[in-house]
Amino acid sequence: MAVKSPCIELCEFDGRTGLCNGCLRTLAEAREWKKMTDHRRHQIINERARREKKLAGR
Repeated sequence: MAVKSPCIELCEFDGRTGLCNGCLRTLAEAREWKKMTDHRRHQIINERARREKKLAGR
């Protein structure tokens, strides 16, 4: 089963971290999402908590 995109249509990227303030992916990850394996998609989703902390620390 395909992993659903975490996009919430709030595409605004943080200049310091490079992460989207909505889905917490990098621009490259967002662009390549459809081509990624489900394994890689799960890795990105599982990094969400760490990425939230990174954004909060700015």
